[in-house]
Amino acid sequence: MTPYVAEEFSADEQAILRRYFTNLDLPVFALVNLPEVVKGALFARYSRSAKSLRRLFLDEFIGDLDVAGDVGVDATMGLERAEALYDKVFLEYGDDSVAQLGGVHLACEQASNLLTKVLEWGRLMSYLEQSTRYIAYDARLGGRYRFYRDPELLASGFGARYVGDMDRMFDTYAELVPVLTEHFRVAIPKQPEDSDFVYRQAIRAKAFDALRGLLPAASLSNVGIYASGQAYEALLLRMRASRLPEAVVYSDLMLTELRKVIPSFLKRVDIPERGGLWSDYLRNNESGMRQLAQELFSPPTSTPSDSSVTLVDFDPEAEIKTVTAMLYPYSHEAEEVLEDRVRIMSVEERLHVMKVYEGDRSNRRHKPGRALERCGYRFDVLSDYGAFRDLQRHRMMTIEWQRLTPHHGFILPEAVTEAGVDGQFIEAMERSAQLFNDLDGPFPSQAPYAVSLAYRLRYSMQFNAREAIHLLELRSSPQGHPTYRTVAQQMHEQIAEVAGHRAIAAMMSYVDHSSEADLERLDAERRAEQRRQSS
Repeated sequence: MTPYVAEEFSADEQAILRRYFTNLDLPVFALVNLPEVVKGALFARYSRSAKSLRRLFLDEFIGDLDVAGDVGVDATMGLERAEALYDKVFLEYGDDSVAQLGGVHLACEQASNLLTKVLEWGRLMSYLEQSTRYIAYDARLGGRYRFYRDPELLASGFGARYVGDMDRMFDTYAELVPVLTEHFRVAIPKQPEDSDFVYRQAIRAKAFDALRGLLPAASLSNVGIYASGQAYEALLLRMRASRLPEAVVYSDLMLTELRKVIPSFLKRVDIPERGGLWSDYLRNNESGMRQLAQELFSPPTSTPSDSSVTLVDFDPEAEIKTVTAMLYPYSHEAEEVLEDRVRIMSVEERLHVMKVYEGDRSNRRHKPGRALERCGYRFDVLSDYGAFRDLQRHRMMTIEWQRLTPHHGFILPEAVTEAGVDGQFIEAMERSAQLFNDLDGPFPSQAPYAVSLAYRLRYSMQFNAREAIHLLELRSSPQGHPTYRTVAQQMHEQIAEVAGHRAIAAMMSYVDHSSEADLERLDAERRAEQRRQSS
């Protein structure tokens, strides 16, 4: 039994799709024979559409492309390539750098929210994930709600219970979407300068944001990935070592499609004495550390904390070292000589160096240089899983997270209480927690599927000051989700006040500490409409 729903296409549609996608019926497929800009645009549109990538291509892209020259191509048959040279260099000599030179756009559909976090672990990959604020999760796929159905779980005595409880959680979501939409429509009237379309989109996103916490981690998502062969190899080796059965099965789907495009780069993955040993190493280390941690901290010695963000590590001399790094490439002195000079500078002199280095940042996309990578921060964060899934995608930081459970409690959105539907929300949370608790013994790897996104997860985030500028300015912007905006705002405050790095914090000049916006997506929708009208 497969947990995936095969999409149906007409004969004419299949004839077109065969030229550009490596299969027509599986949830994982590669994009080929298309200009890079088209593949990028497809993935960008993908993140905000409920459609599959192949359906999106047919409905919105094919009409603008000249495909006459591709009539004889059939990508579903695989690509015959002359690979003798790659085989010799890559396998005989082990030159991994060769595998950095071939990239693939891969669509990964019908992936649970647990699996998407595995797919997005790689630092040297690019990906876009379907957004919960643009997609209504009451829509069905193949006649059923969009959540992952683990075959082993469904075949057990818990199968009917699992599907029934999941359906009821999705029923609650479906019932409350129109209620919250009307609540926001009354609370935030339409402005005369806004079109009906702009207002409707902003209200819709607000309702989806308020209710996304109802969705369980089993909820399905689509992820578009672009990466090199080397990055895919590392990802597949980790997936094959995973305790999550879905990840192991999905890795085989990915490997099959990737081998149709870049087979030489992935030959080691399932060779027992090569990739097999590597995956065994990862699996054994994970199991050993899990067992050791359980021995040391069972039962837990700490009590749940209400604090959402805690700065746990920083360098007290970070600003001295950062100013030294700022001056280093523009001098001819040894670093220790420069640092001695910086130490005897006045505070005003150091601030002047930092101001000149920062320059005139006319918008948040202007980023100062790598000297800001000289200092770093480590935070312990407790937030709802929905916020985590957005913050986790920042590839340049180091992030580690604990197991998803309902044990840290959940976040009840104020709007849900104001709309008078907190009872239904809480009932869904209780159902989620009970299902998790009942599954945790017999199915510990699959039990987190039951945990709703409103439940809190503990995770650590470690990044340097340069990444902090990007992350905190982006995630604190008014159009962001309120829960991760709060995390970003608290991090910025603690860099300034707890670490005492006020000058570095001041360089993050586009961090927004305003209160929650009425309609987070309104300004973005206005700008999008202006672009549509001017094009």
